[in-house]
Amino acid sequence: MTMSDAYERDLVEGDSTTYERTAASIVGVGALAFAFSLAALFELVSLDATFVGLSLSNLLGLGTTVVGLGVVGLGVASYTGYVETTPDRSAGLVAAVLVGLLWFCVGGLVASQTFGLGWFLWLPAGLLLGGVAAGVAVFLREDLGSTLAAGAFALLVGLVFLTNVIGPEWSWRPADFSATFTPKIVVPFLTQTAVLVASWAAGKAYEGFGARGRQTGAYMLIALNALGILSVLVLLVAFVVSKGIGPLFEGFSVGASGLTWPFVQNGVQLTNDVDGVFPAIVGTFWLVVGSVVMAVPLAVGAAVFLTEYAEQGRFTQVVELATNGLWSTPSIVFGLFGYAFLVPRFGNTTSLLSGMFVLAFMLIPLVLITSREAINSVPDEYRDASAALGVSQWETIKSVVVPAAMPGVITGVILGVGRIAGETAPILLVMSGSPFPSKRQAPDVLDITFAFTSNFPFVTGSFVNQEALLNSASALPYQLYAIITAGVGQSEAFGWGTTLVLLLVVLSFYAVGIASRAYFRNKLRS
Repeated sequence: MTMSDAYERDLVEGDSTTYERTAASIVGVGALAFAFSLAALFELVSLDATFVGLSLSNLLGLGTTVVGLGVVGLGVASYTGYVETTPDRSAGLVAAVLVGLLWFCVGGLVASQTFGLGWFLWLPAGLLLGGVAAGVAVFLREDLGSTLAAGAFALLVGLVFLTNVIGPEWSWRPADFSATFTPKIVVPFLTQTAVLVASWAAGKAYEGFGARGRQTGAYMLIALNALGILSVLVLLVAFVVSKGIGPLFEGFSVGASGLTWPFVQNGVQLTNDVDGVFPAIVGTFWLVVGSVVMAVPLAVGAAVFLTEYAEQGRFTQVVELATNGLWSTPSIVFGLFGYAFLVPRFGNTTSLLSGMFVLAFMLIPLVLITSREAINSVPDEYRDASAALGVSQWETIKSVVVPAAMPGVITGVILGVGRIAGETAPILLVMSGSPFPSKRQAPDVLDITFAFTSNFPFVTGSFVNQEALLNSASALPYQLYAIITAGVGQSEAFGWGTTLVLLLVVLSFYAVGIASRAYFRNKLRS
């Protein structure tokens, strides 16, 4: 190897490293723009807020402009041979469809909304622009085909923001359309779309295109989507907390007389300084507990039978089909069933017991499906080892299979509880009582009393208050629904406080389930 060859190889390696760093920097700038756009979408930051002398709208425009120019530069650098890459002959059909649809929307919107053209003109304009973009992806080499259309879109979005064509005061109400689009929605949406497409192209460029580039591009697209979904969940919780924390802790105090928390301890009453949701909390608690007690043993028992005893054939296939169908059935259908079948049989009035049954019916399919999967995932070696020791099938199931599958079973219960705890439509039909109950209307399900008598069996008593089960009750989702639809003099703050309490109650059920799953997992390892 000559000195010139070594020097040329080092130069190429150095250029490639710079190229990779440039691609990574572009993705980083895009990720920052993506994060700020999410903050603007949830109104955590105003589009009018200024940073380094620029409004957030202009700053997002600057970021997407840099990303767009950078992506185009990556493609040109690869195409001209400035860096060593391995692009394919074409970006592929998937890329062509992606950028084609994107630019079809751009062309159609500009032609119809900016120039006011009718459908017979804007449709051909959109098809023409989308066809050109798709053709670039199909007929040009992969480095240009992947970067030109994607980078140009990000560049266009950035320039629109920088020039205030879409600025803080902009609004758009399409003809024959009732909604008005404002920058609070449009600016974050366009920014996120531009960043996703440009990051996909930059990810391909980072690996020099080819098979590895396509894999990295797809990874970048999925990663940013996952980041967006996670951010939306976090921001949603933060938004609810910011709105509900004030009403929730109004009047809260800790003193010599103990803890005073009106929003949690009170009901709704004219004499209250602070109205509360105590009856709804109690109703939600008993509703979920009763549903779990009814559904989980039945679902797990059915899963054990179908997996360990029943022959795998047409019967199990029919059961599996019916279970999947029940799980996908809308909750309002379960509510109508309860209203037509259960309510007439429980005194012809709505009741807590009817709500428990309906939500138990909703919970059974998911617990059954997840329990079957968990039991099927237990290795057959466990069963064979137990049988080799002379243990009966039932003892093997009880002592080996079910404990090993318990973490998966609890996962299904957690998911199911998360669904039923926030259901509104079924309990609206079969359980709802007063939308704003007073504290004394909280369901007192456990009424434990004992009395000694002179007659056998010498002790009488009761554990469950049947009257409470057969009476109407409130629950947090129903009370929130009543606040939203009727109000009945309640303030918006009361609604946000109720929302936060419902969120905390659901999360507490999740926490109990997660702790139980962790306990069984640790027990299996020990």
